[in-house]
Amino acid sequence: MTNGSGNAAGQDRPAERIIEMETERLRDFKDHPFSIREDDEMKDLMDSIASYGILSPLIVRPMQEGFYEIISGHRRKYAAQLLGYRKVPVIIRVMTDDEAVIGMVDANLHREHIVPSEKAFAIRMKYDAIKRNNGRKRKSGQEAPRPKGVRSIHILGEQTGDSPKQIQRYLKITELVPEMLDMLDHKQISFNPAYEIAFLEESQQKKVLEAMQFIHSAPSLSQAQRIRQMGEEHTLTVPKVREILSEVKKGEINRVTFKNEQLYQFFPRDYPAKKMKQDILDILARWNELKKDAEPKEEAAERKEEAKESKESKAAKEPGAGLQKDAKVSNETIVSKDAKKDAKKGPVPASGRHVQEREGQEDV
Repeated sequence: MTNGSGNAAGQDRPAERIIEMETERLRDFKDHPFSIREDDEMKDLMDSIASYGILSPLIVRPMQEGFYEIISGHRRKYAAQLLGYRKVPVIIRVMTDDEAVIGMVDANLHREHIVPSEKAFAIRMKYDAIKRNNGRKRKSGQEAPRPKGVRSIHILGEQTGDSPKQIQRYLKITELVPEMLDMLDHKQISFNPAYEIAFLEESQQKKVLEAMQFIHSAPSLSQAQRIRQMGEEHTLTVPKVREILSEVKKGEINRVTFKNEQLYQFFPRDYPAKKMKQDILDILARWNELKKDAEPKEEAAERKEEAKESKESKAAKEPGAGLQKDAKVSNETIVSKDAKKDAKKGPVPASGRHVQEREGQEDV
């Protein structure tokens, strides 16, 4: 048996059996493209292992110095270690490097949640392994010559359920810089625009990233295609990319935009754009809650005002309401005239106050 060189292992493989193996003897697969996340799926896996044990043994292959490389079962091993397991069930399988890559990818592509970068690098690893196997078969005369690359892409398409064109897109995605891949995984840029950006050189991709961070916007497909064309013509600059990204995209006619100077009135200039966006959303969410709390009070005030207006309208329609109002105005006019006359006469002596009071009573 030979490992590491890609040569075929022995024809007669020993019968496989399940054994218990210490976790410290297990090693993760080299360049394993799938990350292990402590999410709800991991919690469910831990609950299952805690209740029933590990139902599916790990697949491992021998390494040097008594260690074993995991082909399938990285998540099961991680969950078991969190639960305090010191041993896990494994099946030891003798495999070549390329067989190990294909086995590792096939064991993980069935996962329910895989981010684009994980699938892209897994497809890249399997694609390269299939190409190497096909090349060896052609050299040995076991396989008739085929157009370079076509066979491998079609095999991958059949196994993953993707079209050959989509397989080519995934292969190209692996050429994105890590920052752009991270944005793709977090849905900050769509898959097809990211594919177009992957055709740019690394330095050009970084310019696009700089423009995206400045504008706080990702390119649409048509914008990404124009950016790719600028890259191919070697005319790509940060200001030109900013200009393209500043255009209103289809379906975003009613979008709200802010200039940086407007935002810097409330945030420091070195404030991270991602955190700034989240803070603004948090403030708006809080404002929305306060608005909902205030709505009952506003409705009560409106009902009170409507009741008052209704009462006044009803009183105005009662018989004699207009005459009473005119009499009130007339009395106020008479009193006002009498007050002016008294002002001209000057202060009334104390002895005369009672007289005026009596006169007033008689008038009444």
